[in-house]
Amino acid sequence: MNRKLNMMIWLAWETVAKHAGRSYIAGPELADAMTACRRLFSLGLGATICCWNIESDSPKRTVDASTSALSQLATEKMDCYLSIKLPSLNYDRTLLGEVLEQARQEKTLVHFDSLEHETADRTFSMIAQAARSYPHLGCTLPGRWMRSVDDARVAVDLGLHVRVVKGQWPDPEHREIDPREGYLNVIDRLAGRARCVAVATHDTELARKALEHLRQTGTPCSLELLYGLPMQPSLRLASELHIPVRVYVPFGHGWLPYSLTEARRNPRVFWWVLRDLIRGGSPPREKSSNGILPSVEGNRSRASISRA
Repeated sequence: MNRKLNMMIWLAWETVAKHAGRSYIAGPELADAMTACRRLFSLGLGATICCWNIESDSPKRTVDASTSALSQLATEKMDCYLSIKLPSLNYDRTLLGEVLEQARQEKTLVHFDSLEHETADRTFSMIAQAARSYPHLGCTLPGRWMRSVDDARVAVDLGLHVRVVKGQWPDPEHREIDPREGYLNVIDRLAGRARCVAVATHDTELARKALEHLRQTGTPCSLELLYGLPMQPSLRLASELHIPVRVYVPFGHGWLPYSLTEARRNPRVFWWVLRDLIRGGSPPREKSSNGILPSVEGNRSRASISRA
């Protein structure tokens, strides 16, 4: 009886979370993401493409979606790279090898997203191993984690492209860390040392401080934004600073950050889902009169996304 009840709860949660998460994805199929990336490219913006899986997806399905994305990017010749989430591959080195082999054909950057704190050690272990055979890799460092300052040193030593985010979940042993202060500490560790740094935030005040520090130290940098969140203030900042902009474009049926496992530990997730159900929905597909996509101007929830 308990097993059946748990299954019913899981199925109900998955349905609700999928609908709420539509605010932040280009659509369920790779073709939806590619359409969004082409529109962004026509506006002079780069892109990052990522398959957002659900927990019932097999690792092989996620790998197939990622290799298909890489194959498509090879024919499009857009400024776009691939992001992956190693837990969705079940940390399978053979499956990761399939992704890297496809990326190697066009020397496309493969970026490793950051998820929960407990996934970081395994993620960096696999990145370090992958870097021995493929040099075009990146990683994400959350400002809310104490370890990110040390991980920044590792990223520099490995020659990784680095994306810095505030972080969705706090450091379990250092919950007192202020995300903005931690963010700038990570930036400071990377400034003048890192191969390239993506400042991933819609917080324009924080973005300005980070970008100006990176430029002062001669560090190649860009501003990275999340599809579905308002972008106009960030685009104005990037234009003022003459900084390139990239948009993270997820596709699939995933619903990060709505993990039921995390919801059990953190009741705020239920509030995020409710808020995004009220404000959410699929973003429009056509351009607005001023040349900026309505989807990047839409009034989406900011609280539930780590890069906000």
